[in-house]
Amino acid sequence: MNTKGVNEMIRKVASVTVILFLLFLLFPFSTVSAAPSTFVTKGNTSEKVVALTFDDGSDGTNISHILQTLSQYNVKATFFLTGSGTNNHPSSIRAIVNQGHEIGNHSYSHPDFTKLSSSQIASELKRTEDIIKQVTGVSTKPLFRAPFGAVNSNVLKAVGDAGYTHTLHWNIDTLDWKGLTKNDITIRVLNGIEPGSIILMHTGAGAGGTRYALPDIIQELDALGYEFVTVSQLLGMKSSGTTYTVKAGDTLYRIATRYGVRVDDLAEANGVTNPSLIRVGQVLTIPGSGSSPNPTQPPTGSSTYTVKAGDTMYSIARRYGMTVTELASLNNISNPSLIRVGQVLKVPGTDQTNKTYTVKAGDTLYRIALNHGTTYQKLAAANNITSPYYIRIGQVLTIP
Repeated sequence: MNTKGVNEMIRKVASVTVILFLLFLLFPFSTVSAAPSTFVTKGNTSEKVVALTFDDGSDGTNISHILQTLSQYNVKATFFLTGSGTNNHPSSIRAIVNQGHEIGNHSYSHPDFTKLSSSQIASELKRTEDIIKQVTGVSTKPLFRAPFGAVNSNVLKAVGDAGYTHTLHWNIDTLDWKGLTKNDITIRVLNGIEPGSIILMHTGAGAGGTRYALPDIIQELDALGYEFVTVSQLLGMKSSGTTYTVKAGDTLYRIATRYGVRVDDLAEANGVTNPSLIRVGQVLTIPGSGSSPNPTQPPTGSSTYTVKAGDTMYSIARRYGMTVTELASLNNISNPSLIRVGQVLKVPGTDQTNKTYTVKAGDTLYRIALNHGTTYQKLAAANNITSPYYIRIGQVLTIP
């Protein structure tokens, strides 16, 4: 190539370089950033719905007891999981997911996120997401709860960038981690309950009162007309975009149970005509959860009830205005989880006159109400009691 040709090439390269430089100045490249995570303390609703949430730490001592109670009452909850806890008790974490409960990210080592850099926050979230997906096959996104509830604008920005669109706080703190008794925990819940409430509880050994308070909390809130929902349901978040890739050993029933949906709904959402024919690697769309059906009203004056498919002691007891304990006692059932389809249970008729109860030593208004299948608010109103803490031994109460 002659000198003239070389000079021409150099001039062209220089021109292209200048143009690229000018374009860079006019249109600088930037990293696309996600919106900050939305900070939520309760649902924005006037409907009587409530979300039970549990934070899991490194020990998870009470997970099995909590899951047993939730299963008994057919309630779904949201668990915020740590990576360290998942590493220490993976079988318990799998059980949470396999029973259809919702999960979120609660960090790996439970540090104060307001004292971490953005990169450290990202690492905590990613390590947790990775180990939980490895153990359960399910993502923690898009829900996050900050350790200690500690957040600021920098935390919300970093959490949003990591793919967690909602940071969940609470409006009812049970303070169970302080070792409160089950009565103290229950009273804190009942005193703070309002439509859209998010209740904070814990799974660890330090919150031992929660495993004993949970049945009372569920029964009391149900008696007040509350429906139990997951956080995603409370916030109206769409779950129709969730997908799951079938793995070896999976069945449609197992996948449906994991996500808290019906097998028929899962099959319909994916055009599956034979639930037995799914293949490894098949990507399934998980349908959104519908609303719960209205409970069937009991036949007037009925004295027996025949157990049907899908029944639980809790659903039957609620139908007849009883507690599970009362129904079990009436039928000499030692384990409320063991009832069979076709079993005939004794139940009270629906036309019952008001009963009375004489207060004994150690009684509380809450305990009396629970034992008689009512709420302490109704019991107080029926007896013109202005403070539920002031009842006396020998006092005769009318049971509404």
